[in-house]
Amino acid sequence: MAQLEKIQDKINAELLINVTPTESRVALVEHGALQEVHIERELKRGIVGNIYMGKVSRVLPGMQAAFVDIGLEKAAFLHASDIVPHTECVAETEKKQFQTKSISELVRQGQYLMVQVVKDPLGSKGARLTTDITLPSRYLVFMPGSAHVGVSQRIESEQERERLKKITKPFIDDDGGFIIRTAAEGVDDNELAQDASYLRKVWRKVMERKQYQQIKPLYTDVKLPIRIIRDFVGMGLDRIQVDSRRTIEELIEFTEEFIPEMADKLTLYHGNKPIFDLYDVENEIQKALDKKVELKCGGYLIIDQTEAMTTIDINTGGFVGRRDLEETIFNTNLEASQAIARQLRLRNLGGIIIIDFIDMKNPTHQQRVLDSLQLALEQDSVKTNISGFSSLGLVEMTRKRTRESLGHVLSDDCPACQGRGIMKTVETVCYEIFREIIRVDRAYSTDEFVVYCSNAVHEVLSLDEHQHLAELEVYVGKKINLKCDHLYTQDKFDVVMM
Repeated sequence: MAQLEKIQDKINAELLINVTPTESRVALVEHGALQEVHIERELKRGIVGNIYMGKVSRVLPGMQAAFVDIGLEKAAFLHASDIVPHTECVAETEKKQFQTKSISELVRQGQYLMVQVVKDPLGSKGARLTTDITLPSRYLVFMPGSAHVGVSQRIESEQERERLKKITKPFIDDDGGFIIRTAAEGVDDNELAQDASYLRKVWRKVMERKQYQQIKPLYTDVKLPIRIIRDFVGMGLDRIQVDSRRTIEELIEFTEEFIPEMADKLTLYHGNKPIFDLYDVENEIQKALDKKVELKCGGYLIIDQTEAMTTIDINTGGFVGRRDLEETIFNTNLEASQAIARQLRLRNLGGIIIIDFIDMKNPTHQQRVLDSLQLALEQDSVKTNISGFSSLGLVEMTRKRTRESLGHVLSDDCPACQGRGIMKTVETVCYEIFREIIRVDRAYSTDEFVVYCSNAVHEVLSLDEHQHLAELEVYVGKKINLKCDHLYTQDKFDVVMM
């Protein structure tokens, strides 16, 4: 046990892969702390990256968009800005005027179109589509219809960028060009050639399936464990532990063929306790569903996710500091900036994010908190954009959203409050019952009333509000009976005429 703890102390980053027949879960742990969780359920597999032959079901000129049927429950959404010049929507001679084209000129109802999913269906919204098809592999991204080579901005060395471009340019053919990924830094020409060959084979299969004009998937991305390992190449992983023998065999086969440098990092987990009990991952996932996040200093965050945006409020809580108030506030905000960056990754929060740091009068403190947040977010593989403090003292930022947040994957709206997060008080419900009895009495002729309600409401009506109920009986001149039903939530009731 002591030897295992020493090994874990030396590990800076590792993946824990938990696989069951119903779902796959992957946890990224850095320096002993959970940073990211990816979940894929067999019945609700994510579709980002999948390519479909779809049929335009409706064109909306006022929204500059179209709805496309790709065989899912909800029609997918295609905006005019997501239709790129090198696709079949735009003729070669019209590319110069492409920017001024309206959606009605680009697509028509009933048209078949090859599209790729860039965002999973989120809540009531369908999937987001693009006609800019890309196929990723370990080192390259294939871009059909393009004729150039791009290089990831994260490869900073100009010499290395030119070397990679020189190697990759000969791979360009009539089918398309490539983007060189960050993981390609330092790799040789043979590995890049293998990647390019693999992607061209995949693209040829897509084009063969495309020949038939019908709604169907043309390409589906690989399963979560393989996809994560493919995308995490170059992130400095020290170890990948897998608790499924079948899955690790698939991963070994995939890595030996495509990512040989990752193969020796794969290990089959033999521990007695569940793999997600390592580093307290299971408990951390449960904490990520709470609104409140405790800080080590005694302060805390309140994270509130809505459909429109996510708001994050910082409070000093029990932290009183050692010097003055301004220093206490600054230290709390500084620690909060690190916690916020981690929570955004862990919860996979995307879209518009508003951060309400505790008010700081010192401009230097404000800048240092912003710098701290920016530095912490550099570890995030998802694109983020931060603006400075607004006139109201709020920090506005965006984080690219491609899949549902952890809360949306694991949770559902409360059936009692319908997701509002609040419930009517017992007294409010009692008074609503009184008003409903008066309304029904005036509208209909009846001999008596029966009120069906929750146990909590029944108790208050029978005790605290008993006198008011008796006065109401005298007022309407009819008997009012109470019936407790355990299936009723606190704010639900029925007034029945007898």
